[in-house]
Amino acid sequence: MAGNNVKKIREALMMSKAELARKASLSTLTIDRVEAGKACRLDTKRKILHALGMKVGDREEVFAAADLGGVSPGMGLGTGRRETPPWSDS
Repeated sequence: MAGNNVKKIREALMMSKAELARKASLSTLTIDRVEAGKACRLDTKRKILHALGMKVGDREEVFAAADLGGVSPGMGLGTGRRETPPWSDS
């Protein structure tokens, strides 16, 4: 997964992780994960953008263009088959 600029922008705004989490109505653990480049939901990205004082149109400046919006390439999208989760008996 490609990285993002969340930490860089947050630090440039002199904002703590806790403050970003509070403004975005997210947990600090979620902020940690996003800053580490982990996948997240589109709604999470939207909340982070707004908390950083940015618009959704600025998403490419914050989140890498190669990012698929929280969808992992191996999730079976467009394959016409259902992926069975590892905990399933079927």
